[in-house]
Amino acid sequence: MSDLMTTRTGVSRAALRAAAATLTEREEARLQARTPASKRMHARAVRSMTSGVPSSYQVRDPWPIYLTHGRGARVWDVDGTEYSDFHNGYGSMVQGHAHPAIVRAVGERIALGSHFAMPTEDSIVVSEELARRFGLPRWRYVNSGSEATMDAIRIARGITGRDTIIKIFGSYHGHHDYVMVSIGTPYADIGPADHMNSLGYGAGIPQAVVDLTVPVPFNDAPAMLRRVEALVAEDRAPACVIMEAAMMNLGVVLPEPGYLAAVREITARHGIILIFDEVKTGLCVAAGGATERFGVRPDMVTLAKALGGGLPSGAIGATAEIMEIVATDRVKQVGTYNGNPLTMAAARASLLEVLTGDAYAHLERLGDRLTAGCDEILARHGLPGYTVSVGSKGCVNFTDALIRDYTSFMEHQLAELPALAWLYNANRGVLMAPGREEEWTLSVQHTDADVDRYLDSLDQLAHDLVRAAA
Repeated sequence: MSDLMTTRTGVSRAALRAAAATLTEREEARLQARTPASKRMHARAVRSMTSGVPSSYQVRDPWPIYLTHGRGARVWDVDGTEYSDFHNGYGSMVQGHAHPAIVRAVGERIALGSHFAMPTEDSIVVSEELARRFGLPRWRYVNSGSEATMDAIRIARGITGRDTIIKIFGSYHGHHDYVMVSIGTPYADIGPADHMNSLGYGAGIPQAVVDLTVPVPFNDAPAMLRRVEALVAEDRAPACVIMEAAMMNLGVVLPEPGYLAAVREITARHGIILIFDEVKTGLCVAAGGATERFGVRPDMVTLAKALGGGLPSGAIGATAEIMEIVATDRVKQVGTYNGNPLTMAAARASLLEVLTGDAYAHLERLGDRLTAGCDEILARHGLPGYTVSVGSKGCVNFTDALIRDYTSFMEHQLAELPALAWLYNANRGVLMAPGREEEWTLSVQHTDADVDRYLDSLDQLAHDLVRAAA
């Protein structure tokens, strides 16, 4: 979309970008001035920890915000600032921080031993509850979302005897080589819908591996069908389609009516295993995740993040027929920490005591209020944008155009505004996940006061931005 085009305010996108740049400079200076303890901690950290952080997704220039503790819906940084936490560990903490039920369960468990590499009763209870919620009868555990998707793909390849996999262009499924393909790609490199480009995400991924992963657009079942048929004609029939039922790393992009059912039909017709990556949606958008929410059942589901109530966790659910290849040891699904007793104790407490029907009703109410409040603010100030939410997840899309896939996201979103919104939030006591692709995550311990804090920050941003751009 051209910068010369005007928004509904009558202000050009170029003027909004210029205003955003001015406000970003002001808000960044304010953030740096009030985080001197984080600055000092970063100076210490970079001497022993690469970039001063445990993960590249935690890097922030000139320094990140270092936290000390969390309680309920709030977290505190090393400078003593309190935030309403809408980051929630990239969506891991839908239970909120230090939930009493989880604290009690982990405390009781650790006194009995923290690790055995042997099964415990809690792992059985958790698998029974997951089978009930997701309608898939067989489960195995891992320790992260990356491990879950890696093992699920291996199982699908083992069953089908095929090597090629299909993923949605722009989606993130963890940091193993087979899915580090066609993520964060510049708009010019995407390629046409019927033949999108397979592009490695960073160095160190062999091209031979990249070529085995074929991307297709989201919300376009005919394009997926054409690519599947082309691959079959090339004698490269896919082993699996791995996808999020709703894209969760472009903010939130919901499936259009009929799309998921069409994908289910395409994969079934061609003997392709359908994997729903519910690392972000599982347990967060409904009791049975996106599988329940959208009413389409895949062959396999991968979970992580929210499963462990703050402890490293992951799980793979599947039909009995699929998991037979694991039961007979033809596919090796292993891991020393799989089903760790502390994680299983936390997951059991979370599933049975925290993420209840009342909890999901609370998340829906707060999500609806947050969505309506954001849309009202955008409309009142005439700022381009609209809000999308599902369960505990949601985001503001800063664009006049509908975002339905990665291509439209890259073409239309005003990329400067999410970065500015992060700064406004941080300086007003709201912690968000960084990056233009991230969404908010509510927790069961959030209150109307936390929602008010978020809405007040957005209101100030919209007011300042529109005035500066006029």
